[in-house]
Amino acid sequence: MFELLVEGPNPRQRLRHLFPKQGSATIGRHEQADVAIPWENFLSRRHVELTIGDEKIDVRKLPGAGNPLFFAGNPTDQFSMRAGDFFVIGSTRFLLRKPAQSTSPSEESLLEQVTFQPQELASVRFRDADRRIEVLSHLPDVISGSRSEADMYFHLVNLILAGVAHAEAVAIVQLDTNHSIKVLHWDRRRETAGPFQPSLRLAKESLENSRRTVLHVWSSDEGERGDAFTHSAEVDWAFCTPVTEADREPWGLYIAGRMDRSLMGTGETLGEGDNLRADVKFVELLSAIVRAVIRTNQLERQQSGLRQFFASPVLAALGDDLNTDLLEPRDCDVTVLFCDLRGFSRQADQSADNLRGLLDRVSRALGVMTEQIHAHGGVTGDFQGDAALGFWGWPFASDDSALKACRAALGIRDAFSQTFHRRDHPLAGFHMGIGIAHGRAVAGKIGTSDQVKITVFGPVVNLASRLEGMTKQLQVPIIIDEATAAILRSRDAVDDCRLRKLAKILPYGMENHVVVSELLPAASVQPELTDELIRQFERGVDDFIAGDWESAYRSLHGMPAGDRAQDFLSILIAQHNRAAPANWDGIIRLPGK
Repeated sequence: MFELLVEGPNPRQRLRHLFPKQGSATIGRHEQADVAIPWENFLSRRHVELTIGDEKIDVRKLPGAGNPLFFAGNPTDQFSMRAGDFFVIGSTRFLLRKPAQSTSPSEESLLEQVTFQPQELASVRFRDADRRIEVLSHLPDVISGSRSEADMYFHLVNLILAGVAHAEAVAIVQLDTNHSIKVLHWDRRRETAGPFQPSLRLAKESLENSRRTVLHVWSSDEGERGDAFTHSAEVDWAFCTPVTEADREPWGLYIAGRMDRSLMGTGETLGEGDNLRADVKFVELLSAIVRAVIRTNQLERQQSGLRQFFASPVLAALGDDLNTDLLEPRDCDVTVLFCDLRGFSRQADQSADNLRGLLDRVSRALGVMTEQIHAHGGVTGDFQGDAALGFWGWPFASDDSALKACRAALGIRDAFSQTFHRRDHPLAGFHMGIGIAHGRAVAGKIGTSDQVKITVFGPVVNLASRLEGMTKQLQVPIIIDEATAAILRSRDAVDDCRLRKLAKILPYGMENHVVVSELLPAASVQPELTDELIRQFERGVDDFIAGDWESAYRSLHGMPAGDRAQDFLSILIAQHNRAAPANWDGIIRLPGK
């Protein structure tokens, strides 16, 4: 097994990469390279390929890589290297070496163990408070600005080395499910001293057993206390401080060094030493800040994730604590809106050579739907290709759910109608069909604390989807079910949401029929369809359901020429010579979705 040490011109530009026993790896500037070096401008996106063997590594410059590799002082495109060899690209050195198996003191030579309690460190004073505060002041930016966990660990280790003057080596350690120690990143002051292996016993005691900072002091010469403070051992003391996170394996900060009597100060043992206790207090403070910043970043990611589902007032009402019962799945009365994009298939055929452009247009269309759902206090439940699902009544119950859903639907309709004939607009040629249904469902979140999906389950969702499908057959843009219509009709002075009963229909594959209505905008928006004409149309629908198809036909044909809602019933009536079948029960049974 080999380890690659990468060093740039800046002391902060350092990283290590441990290679497997066999296999291959790439080096480049792009983050998808196995060893990504973002600071080196002379590197191509993928510059070098390494083939790992037992005793050597073969190095080859990849096709397309511009700048040469320098090995043994000479430019070359291909060579082999062994432990101790290095090559250079630009101003960055790549050193290959064999990692040591273990250079930590023997677990059997433990001389002293101290578990620090919070109150013990409260009165400890820093002699170099200014330097330590300066180090801590960089911590939030380091964590927030890190591109990955590995990047964060790299900077965190460097900060600890800068803040703990007595530390010889620092590691980020983690206990995995097999109770073995995993070193996520490490570094030390003296590069020539080689790697070190943290103590599993110390890590388990700190991260698993006590969940406190634990100090171990090892005897450096046959366990004799009188010789314990010599420099003969690689390290002879270490402490580990937990950085606990509930949703991941225990991890912490591991600091190790060599014995120095100045660490003890006025204490009789190292664990009582004022200077070491000041280092422990500093690391515990750093650990607390790391936890707080990580938690803040998690909350921000959660908020960012939930913004795609919730309107701003809902997020404000939920507050910062997103692990609340309000988001858990539960039974509730909801109004569901299902909106599907029309014209997509035709434009997909026309845009076969520009699918990315079509995808951008579809994303813009979905954005219109989402914007209106959120503007009227709804929750975005899901996206299915070019369709969007929104619902109201969760996480907070509301008597206005149906009205808000209908106003959102009319907002979507208006947005698409304004852009349909504008050839220079991304949404030109697109229109939509919307189905709205009201009823009982289960709504809530599924997923983890980092990634949440909001959804709604129940027959009402299926009904909303079926109603949206009916808009194609009934030639209207928005169809609502009987429950939603009843709520709107019970409200006074809802002039911006007019209704027109269309038919009594049994959707394909469903057992119960539903009286469906068209949702219409205010008379000021669609003045050609007056309230009197709507009443005339509904008389025709009632006559159709009752079996008086002659009267129904006359009423429906009184509609304006541009009104397509009359077509479905008028064609059906004409096909039967304006006479209802003998066994007519008023229900239209749809043959398909």
